[in-house]
Amino acid sequence: MTDTNTSMAPAGEPKRFGSLLEQSDRTKRRNAKEKRFRLYGVAAIAVGLIFLTALVVTIILNGIPAFTQTHMTLQIELPADKLDKKGERNLADIKKVSTFGYNPLIDAALVRAVTEAGVETDITKGKDLRDMLSSGAGAQLRNAVLENPDLIGTTHAFTLLTSSRVDGYMKGRVTRVSLARDKNLTPEHLNIVDGLVDTGAIRRSFSWNFITGTDASESRPEQAGMGVAMLGSFFMMLVVLVLSLPIGVAASIYLEEFAPQNTFTDFIEVNISNLAAVPSIVFGILGLAVFIQFAHLPQSAPIVGGLTLTLMTLPTIVISTRASLKSVPPSIRDAALGVGASKMQSVLHHVLPLAMPGILTGTIIGLAQALGETAPLLLIGMVGYIATNYPDGIASGFLDPNSAMPAQIYEWAKRADPAFYERAWGGIIILLVFLVTMNAIAVMLRRRFERRW
Repeated sequence: MTDTNTSMAPAGEPKRFGSLLEQSDRTKRRNAKEKRFRLYGVAAIAVGLIFLTALVVTIILNGIPAFTQTHMTLQIELPADKLDKKGERNLADIKKVSTFGYNPLIDAALVRAVTEAGVETDITKGKDLRDMLSSGAGAQLRNAVLENPDLIGTTHAFTLLTSSRVDGYMKGRVTRVSLARDKNLTPEHLNIVDGLVDTGAIRRSFSWNFITGTDASESRPEQAGMGVAMLGSFFMMLVVLVLSLPIGVAASIYLEEFAPQNTFTDFIEVNISNLAAVPSIVFGILGLAVFIQFAHLPQSAPIVGGLTLTLMTLPTIVISTRASLKSVPPSIRDAALGVGASKMQSVLHHVLPLAMPGILTGTIIGLAQALGETAPLLLIGMVGYIATNYPDGIASGFLDPNSAMPAQIYEWAKRADPAFYERAWGGIIILLVFLVTMNAIAVMLRRRFERRW
């Protein structure tokens, strides 16, 4: 008896069937398609990673300079006959000297510093040299004297902020060519800056003020910081968390565990899904109409922003919570009911704890989404407000006008001075750190409390 190979095909015809030792043409084509599909997936991931890397690198390169600031150290003489004429060190009398009374002291110190540095320049007037410093240098010096009146009558070293143009020159953003058409500073000033850098009077260092400081006017970008905006976002997120979590979880439990399946509940479920896809600016218009124009709540306040963002976040929390409740096996409910537990007890004591990791994850993701929203804040005025002071207390933190991180970034990005544009990139880094932290917390909570069955 002879062995035959049924996979053998006549010469010149394709092999329709393979064997254990040889693949058919159809199998080869199928394997080739599968290999190409894998390559398409790898290529898509690679392209996504390339764009993500380009985005992160761009943000870091443009934003890191905002975390450093250029300062000038000057030996400033504080004569008592000009700052405290009565010589009684009475704070009320010292306060009578305005910022303009401190500017001549800064001018004299600048002239001495340039002379001691041996810089040859045609700029000899202290008023013209003061263009290298921030316009708030006089106020900075005055505040230091008011905090410590014992400085009066001495010569003390003060570290003052330089102007945005000098800071930009130290960071490579400003050049002599660009200053040729600039009215704030001249290329001659940069020669003086180079001389003072050599003596150590001008230096660039890390600036905590950008993280903890307040916003400033358009003429003082070097003094602008994110601190108050970060606090405004914190108060807004408190409002969103306190309102959206209990309301969203309660609504989800009712719809998933207790509500009858009828036309009305189907209508509610469809509208919740639709609300999750509504543009955020629509919620901003709703917040403007309801909370400001109808309820007369204070404009630009974190409580109004929190209420508006709560409306936007609720659909996301409801959908994620219902998905978490559905993931709990029905046998858990049946077992609880079988041993005599009521429907409410089975939900609160068994279903809800098992669904809690997903609920917390969905809540944190919803908060992270709300933290980065700008459009709703546009409508309630939080973009137009310049947050220059910290709130006095908890109540003022919720009710007083303030800004938020995305609104502050938007405000800086549309200002004319390039220094504000640099700070906008730095603000994006801070905002991304917050978002990444919140998402990392969501992942840790899921892994910490997740149960497998």
